Amino acid sequence: MADHYYSKSPVVKSDRQIHETVLRNYKLRFATDKGVFSKSGIDYGSRVLVEALELAPGASVLDVGCGYGAIGITAAKLNPAGHITMIDINERAVQLAQDNAVLNEVSNVTVLQSDLYEQVKDRTYDVIVTNPPIRAGKSVVHRIFEEGAGLLRPGGCMWVVIQKKQGAPSAEAKLNTLFDRVDEMTKDKGYRIFRSVKDA
Repeated sequence: MADHYYSKSPVVKSDRQIHETVLRNYKLRFATDKGVFSKSGIDYGSRVLVEALELAPGASVLDVGCGYGAIGITAAKLNPAGHITMIDINERAVQLAQDNAVLNEVSNVTVLQSDLYEQVKDRTYDVIVTNPPIRAGKSVVHRIFEEGAGLLRPGGCMWVVIQKKQGAPSAEAKLNTLFDRVDEMTKDKGYRIFRSVKDA
């Protein structure tokens, strides 16, 4: 199997870099590395998702496929009274996310290595947020939707970013089979942001 960001243990040689950026008016710094998603800086889809994301004060949030932590750490800044759990299969990404939480002075986060929801399947959340690993295939992306729906509390919601050309129509159709309401919150350069709500 080719070595890519959905690998559990990337074999490509480490080459850490620090990228500075602004998300939701916060100046943030992220250590990135080879073998993780979007190593050269925050990808556009994650940026669109972060800018659209709405969190109630104190919300319990799960970031699925967190990579080096851009979405989850920004969510932690936006939601200081809440808690963000960040999960990824990629052990290098998990280490980066842990280091980046320290680098950006957020303490209301937990980062876990997890194959999809393996490490959190006994927990529930108010919000799930994901920039799903398209390269892992449609079946994996749809499992994120299906299993995530079961971890949301009544009234909870799942935020998803997906590119039109990478399957946004089929993703929207799948979300509509799992949730009571699916809203397109924004679209930008082919990226669509869906918020799928599970009624009380």
